[in-house]
Amino acid sequence: MEQTRLDTGRIRAARRLIDPVFLDTPLYRCEALEPGLGCAVSVKLETANPVRSFKGRGTEVIASLLGGEGAREVVCASAGNLGQALAWSGRGRGLGVRVVASRFATRAKLDRIRALGATLELVDGDHELARERASEIARCDGIRLVEDSLDIETCEGAATIGLELADAAPSFDAVLVALGGGALATGVGHVLKALAPGVEVICVQPLGAPAMTRSWRQRRVVTTESADTIADGVAGRFPIPAVLDDLLLVADDAVLVQEASIIAGMRMLHDHAGLVVEPSAALGIAAVLEDRDRFAGLHVATVVCGSNVDVDAYRRWIGAARGKA
Repeated sequence: MEQTRLDTGRIRAARRLIDPVFLDTPLYRCEALEPGLGCAVSVKLETANPVRSFKGRGTEVIASLLGGEGAREVVCASAGNLGQALAWSGRGRGLGVRVVASRFATRAKLDRIRALGATLELVDGDHELARERASEIARCDGIRLVEDSLDIETCEGAATIGLELADAAPSFDAVLVALGGGALATGVGHVLKALAPGVEVICVQPLGAPAMTRSWRQRRVVTTESADTIADGVAGRFPIPAVLDDLLLVADDAVLVQEASIIAGMRMLHDHAGLVVEPSAALGIAAVLEDRDRFAGLHVATVVCGSNVDVDAYRRWIGAARGKA
């Protein structure tokens, strides 16, 4: 395999920097999901931790390394989950954390960022505007800018999920991974290609936020004017070239799914697995729902990557999905 930016040895070392509360998350076959999907399904539950998303794996690596370098403060842009995770990891290591987010971000995520002690600044725009503002703060104040997916630590932290999947990989035919900025997809993909090359790595993105998938298909960066999806955690518009280069080496496919399928996936996970998940975490289930023939008779694993939801919106989505059933 051609070389990605990631290194399997560094990924194994990264595991030792991560608080064990984020490691060895539940991975189990969920037979109750299978009649509705037509295939064997295992879930990797990345919500059973203090920040309820996989992002803590990457921020633990970053905060540990920065603490060792004597850094005092960091800044990031976040749709919500990265900010929470960085706030949690920074708090335990004496790092001041500043987070820039859209004022339209999920309120529950913003509230948790504040509760974890981070300084939160809101911008009147989308996540891309927040990224610009975070870059400006880092430049003006001379502090470290944490850039999700571009910073290799975020990818290699997420890649520790791949190590855990690879241990069980002989039983899987495919792993379905949410695709946003690309840290999760490139991290998990790198490890599986290195340690379990027979497993298909399939990335899933909303039709309303297709920039990275279009870029993967055309093998060049494709940007979009806007993003329109309830899956706020994967709603980027400007793919990072270096991340795309990695994704081209490790992803076997990238698919787009409709909003109705995402909502149906959330409802299935609620009704049949007892899991409350955010839209991004239901993308893998949505992909199976939209193409049952492709997955018929296979054993797929999906990474349930986050559960930070706005309760009112969640009830509305689940209710709407149930009404259409």
